[in-house]
Amino acid sequence: MADTKKLKKTVGKSAVRNTIQISAGDRIYYAIVNVLLGVFTIIVLMPLLNVLASSFSSPEAVNYGWVLFWPVDFSLEGYEAVFEYKGLWQAYGNTFFYAIVGTALNITMTMVCAYPMARKNLPGRKWITWLFMFTMYFGGGTIPNYVLVRSLGMMDTRAAMIIPGAMSVYNMIIARTFINNIPSELEEAAKVDGCTDTRFFLQMVLPLSGTVIAVLSLYYAVGHWNDYFTAFIYLKNPSKYPLQIILREILMLNAFDSEAAGALADELMNNQSLQDLLKYGLIVISSAPILILYPFVKKYFMKGVMIGAA
Repeated sequence: MADTKKLKKTVGKSAVRNTIQISAGDRIYYAIVNVLLGVFTIIVLMPLLNVLASSFSSPEAVNYGWVLFWPVDFSLEGYEAVFEYKGLWQAYGNTFFYAIVGTALNITMTMVCAYPMARKNLPGRKWITWLFMFTMYFGGGTIPNYVLVRSLGMMDTRAAMIIPGAMSVYNMIIARTFINNIPSELEEAAKVDGCTDTRFFLQMVLPLSGTVIAVLSLYYAVGHWNDYFTAFIYLKNPSKYPLQIILREILMLNAFDSEAAGALADELMNNQSLQDLLKYGLIVISSAPILILYPFVKKYFMKGVMIGAA
């Protein structure tokens, strides 16, 4: 009995020693990872902090390059110029419209397509899947898409921003993978009770797919918010421009619409410092919704990665 107790103590001490050694190694590993992540975070934050500080600084401080990561001669002139620039708010409204309506259509098309693709008894399921996969790797290109949109009469319409990209095959595969994990016994029990396929999809599949719908909604919404090329090709009327087109004209082309600028038109044309402040303010205002939203939805992005890997 005594020998057994000594053996247990010896094994216990050895296990504790090994645990301490492993824990020490883990601490070193995590310390290195945290340092690297901290360095990368600082590198990413530096330009953002510079833009934010410049937007709250005086025109003279920005013009002479005195601003680094903290406002110099605190001023709100840049934001005053932004709020008086009428074209910005029209573009903001257009972007919200494209993001909300486009995302609603995207989710509808994706889920309606993913549900039958998840059914193992679907005739020709493998061939249909192959056709979807084919479109992920091969496409007609920009010119055929342009000809198609023009032939459908959607040029310079809001539909051109929404309908051509109504569904992402990659996102549909994510949704299909999630629906595949719903127990088949649930469907069998519903069918015994006389439930139709449509009712099962609407009342059972969709409520159970809340997580994947949230993930895909975020993917689609961010895509619509950042979409620039679609509007650049298909839209000609400035009243339908999204925010990204307005940012391009101001930030890259240094072009200001006198009608959209309103009372600031003359001052913007002659004051380079005010133009710079307006640019910094526009960057902050346009990025704010995504920056504010991301901390609350980060966990859904992580879930989306795990769902896609399933």
